[in-house]
Amino acid sequence: MPSRSTSTGAPETARWLLRGRDGRLTAYARADGGLLRWTEAGPGGPDWEGPEFFEVPDLTYLTLAQGADGYVHFLGRRERRDTAAEPGKSGSPVVDIVHSIQYQSGRPLMDWRSLGNPHTKLVERAPHLGAPAAAVDAAGTVHVFVRDAVGSVRMRREGKGGKWEGWKDFKVRDTLDGTVAVATSTGRVEVLAPAGKATLRWAQEKQAGELQRTDDVPLAPAPGSGTALETGPDRLTYYAADALGDGVLAHRPANGGPALPLGGSPGTGPTAAVRTTVDGYDCTVLAHRTSTGRPALAAFPTEDEGAGLWWAETGEPCLGSPSLALDAQGRVVMAAIGLDGTLRLARQKAEAGLALEAWTRA
Repeated sequence: MPSRSTSTGAPETARWLLRGRDGRLTAYARADGGLLRWTEAGPGGPDWEGPEFFEVPDLTYLTLAQGADGYVHFLGRRERRDTAAEPGKSGSPVVDIVHSIQYQSGRPLMDWRSLGNPHTKLVERAPHLGAPAAAVDAAGTVHVFVRDAVGSVRMRREGKGGKWEGWKDFKVRDTLDGTVAVATSTGRVEVLAPAGKATLRWAQEKQAGELQRTDDVPLAPAPGSGTALETGPDRLTYYAADALGDGVLAHRPANGGPALPLGGSPGTGPTAAVRTTVDGYDCTVLAHRTSTGRPALAAFPTEDEGAGLWWAETGEPCLGSPSLALDAQGRVVMAAIGLDGTLRLARQKAEAGLALEAWTRA
């Protein structure tokens, strides 16, 4: 029977700790046969409700995206076996992308719906579909991206009236899993897809426009390690672990130039990033799971990576990457899934600086 209280790890995204329109934080995690959800009992904590178990069979990958309306969108890669196989034989894998929505903190998830597979004609390629990513623009339009069997990027987005458009092929080759999609405060969507020697990038000129290929980001990341954060008005900074093991790198596509080394010793999984005010200064806070398995945290003035930063390990080893969010009082909250499958949290102290309170179990 699937466990209804113990997680098997964090989702394959750094954004799994999210704040709803009511100010409450919610944490989501993988579990056998589905996902778990913990919700703050009140804005700012410290008490939590859950975990609640939601059955989602056959998921091999789970990511989340949140719109300005507070709705949380769940995108998964589902792999089942063909039930039409001959008796006594294992059916071929049937792979598709599935989607669900949570409209408010603590409310049920809507039914999961299939978005299909872009390889509807070349069925032999269908099982090789990669991991999805998603972004929601300011109008609430969901954009879903996935690596296909030949390493191209495919997009499907929700059209008017909730009807989904067909799959669009970006016609590239040899991208890797770990595509990052994000919407800026103006509603524009940008997409970054890691490849062997660089990161491919597409961007809209304005909300609802077509995604156009732009200059590559000169950063070859470890697959699945990237994230993007709006660090200036309508301006993103991309953070990812270097594929050659040289720590975390940062790059602002709008500025060009080489990637900037930020150090650290990241293991597998994405880098978490959030902006906050520390002692009156606009700062960026980063976190990752280190090669030793523990969460690590660093902070520096936003868009001033040259000012230097120091990584500090904190807490016990975790399953998957940690996540960062701001609570209803603007305090940084760091979340991680412990090796025992429980949710662990550390909240910023109500004092100067970025010191965290002791880790607690939800």
